[in-house]
Amino acid sequence: MDKAFSLVAEKIAWVSGKPIAFILALGSVVLWAALGPAFAYSENWQLVINTGTTIITFLMVFLIQNSQNRDIVAIHSKLNELIRAAQGARNEFIGLEHLTDSEIEAVRLRIETECMERARRTQPSDQGRIE
Repeated sequence: MDKAFSLVAEKIAWVSGKPIAFILALGSVVLWAALGPAFAYSENWQLVINTGTTIITFLMVFLIQNSQNRDIVAIHSKLNELIRAAQGARNEFIGLEHLTDSEIEAVRLRIETECMERARRTQPSDQGRIE
């Protein structure tokens, strides 16, 4: 069941991101609008577009979230492998995504501070320079 859902979700997410999907959606809205006068802009005419777009939006949220979840897990796994394999890399960054927002922010600030300090130490001094 999990594999079947993943395959279907991946295909639908892939197709929905193509230009043809947008063209078909736009064509549907244009057709619906063009049929307005024929249906005297009735409540049923309005209900068709409202119901259709609501159902599609509701279902697409779950498909897109599933696709995004799988992509994020794959990217994290690849980055973790690069960290693990790179000589000199700090393994403490593996699994960083499991920390709280404030813990992640603290790590980000610590890394930026380290980088700025390293840059200051490696920059040549302007003292004693003749202009």
